[in-house]
Amino acid sequence: MSEHTEYVKWFRNSAPYINAHRGKTFVLMLGGEAIADANFANIVHDIALLNSLGVRLVLVHGARPQIEQRVSDAGLSSQFHNDLRITDEQELRCVTDAAGSLRAHIEALLSMGVANSPMHGAAIRVCSGNFVTARPMGVIDGVDFKHTGVVRKVDASALRQQLDQQAIILLSPLGYSPTGEIFNLSAEDVAVHTAATLKADKLILLTGAAGLLDSEQRLIRQCEYRDVDAELQRQPTLGRDSIVQAVVDAGDLGIDRCHMVSYSEDGALLQELFTRDGAGTLVTQEHYEQLHTASIDDIGGILAIIEPLEARGVLLKRSRELLENEIGHFKILVRDGMVIACAALYPYAEAGAGEIACVATHPDYRGADRAERLLAQLEREAQQQGLNQVFVLTTQTAHWFQEQGYVQCPFTELPEAKQKLYNFQRNSKAFIKAL
Repeated sequence: MSEHTEYVKWFRNSAPYINAHRGKTFVLMLGGEAIADANFANIVHDIALLNSLGVRLVLVHGARPQIEQRVSDAGLSSQFHNDLRITDEQELRCVTDAAGSLRAHIEALLSMGVANSPMHGAAIRVCSGNFVTARPMGVIDGVDFKHTGVVRKVDASALRQQLDQQAIILLSPLGYSPTGEIFNLSAEDVAVHTAATLKADKLILLTGAAGLLDSEQRLIRQCEYRDVDAELQRQPTLGRDSIVQAVVDAGDLGIDRCHMVSYSEDGALLQELFTRDGAGTLVTQEHYEQLHTASIDDIGGILAIIEPLEARGVLLKRSRELLENEIGHFKILVRDGMVIACAALYPYAEAGAGEIACVATHPDYRGADRAERLLAQLEREAQQQGLNQVFVLTTQTAHWFQEQGYVQCPFTELPEAKQKLYNFQRNSKAFIKAL
């Protein structure tokens, strides 16, 4: 497939996401490390593209390395307690200097419109201001944090007015008190509270890693907030990562969708937002419907879903006895004690492949991405089992699997053990997906 054809295919596949994101509010946090990264210019271009596609954007920038550099240049010695900076009067000048310089730098980049550049004709308006009210962090463990503060309130009404005027809002890691004081805030604190106050559709945190990594350093593409808590139990060192802690805080404040995306990988932000597999980690609130491995007690519910599809020839017929023997391969979605969707994974370890089978949803619960959720879970499990690809045989749902990233292949590319069981009478089409 040519590069041109590949581009056209990607652009067409991104259309549903373009429509879904238009008019939505995203809060995007860029730490000082992201701004200093060589890829930052590309991120600015991608932000401009999001703006042109109708996404309402609030950018929150950090300044940690830039503050540290100014503190060093001033001959001062930084003081920390529990990894939090103690900001005295002298350091506060370094903080405001760094934050002001970075804000001007970002505004300048977003104002570029020279010909033959990705920003040509963008005409972006950037709005900054005293939208964040803060209070002092106070004294903790006997340590006075002085001008280090925490978010007290975010002026959602004023932010919405600017967003309604198609402006990009840029917030610095500074907060202001009713008495006229300035406080040094963490960008994560500002971003999380801004997203919660605005009831933003997404909170996007740019990080140095590809996303949230498990204990084997593999990317977790999608999980729930409770899974992040579990990962913190397995990897206590993650608790020192301010981005991971921000994800935890986002879950506590009820933010529905939080993304962790690399700031150093060119195009990662667009890939995360406009492709099905994404590039980072998507964290969501706990689903009302529970997903778990099926047991013998669930067979009746599974049969109620698959038997009508078997009668129509959509699924291969399975006897109850066979289903009982294979029940451990099935994942199900349960709502109020009722099985509403199912799918199975059969590993062929010797071939490094797994078969996805029996993907079905109850007729009353179709159209809410439940099958996609089950499929994603089975793909993750296949990866955890060391499989490098999954495949499916289907007679009537080929297009749906293609939409999920599966590519048609001759059945001779399937594991040899599966080829021996191929039913030529059904003449199923084979589709495969690399993991």
